[in-house]
Amino acid sequence: MSTSHADVTTEHASRYLQQLCKHWAHKFPVEFDPNHGEITLTLGRAVLDADPQTLHIDVSAEGAEAIERLENVVADHIKRFAFREELVFDWKRAVA
Repeated sequence: MSTSHADVTTEHASRYLQQLCKHWAHKFPVEFDPNHGEITLTLGRAVLDADPQTLHIDVSAEGAEAIERLENVVADHIKRFAFREELVFDWKRAVA
């Protein structure tokens, strides 16, 4: 299992966490509250945690290609919700 992590600086972390979870809740198993969310997608799993200044994102999937795709899918969706600000996703992959 490959894993990756990004800390995204934003004052709207909780809002984006909840938007992403609600967006995918009709297609995938999702559990969330204002500060923590877990999404089990076909491609892999995303875990999000929000604090007042940062959205912390952990993704896991089988293999490097799947983890890269999951990173892009999660980031692209959040960027759409955050169209009023420029978010930076600096993914750090865990070495297995």
